[in-house]
Amino acid sequence: MKGIKFTEQIIINKKAEFVFDFTQNYNNRLKWDTFLKKADLMDGATIADKGVSAYCVAKNGMGMVTEYVTYNRPKVTAIKMTKGPFMFKSFLGSWTFKEIASDQTEVIFLYSFSLRFPFTILRKYIKKNLQANVRQRLIDLKMNVENLSTKAKE
Repeated sequence: MKGIKFTEQIIINKKAEFVFDFTQNYNNRLKWDTFLKKADLMDGATIADKGVSAYCVAKNGMGMVTEYVTYNRPKVTAIKMTKGPFMFKSFLGSWTFKEIASDQTEVIFLYSFSLRFPFTILRKYIKKNLQANVRQRLIDLKMNVENLSTKAKE
């Protein structure tokens, strides 16, 4: 069965370094990531970096252990699933932060996964659901980051 891939992107009115650091700081993660109810670095790690593992649990109760395979501040970070819900045969994700103006960053989430049978039957539904969740996460990230900027000016 062929893998499933999609991207979603948004423009955030803040420098790439700030947006990158905000998203990769696990103390901030649940402030903006409405898809998750738990997000922790593992094995005593206090900061995200290449080789660091994280455990995240979605609001639907599904948990996944991932490992950072790329961590190139402030441009890109990528993870791969090392343990997760049985439905996923594999799961990879990357977040790219592309500064397009001095205070403007395009954030691109790319997700790629394959499903185990019998979940392959639901591939279109699962992709649509995940893509909608990613789209909402980006909107929530934008609102949180830009509201932080507004509050700092007040």
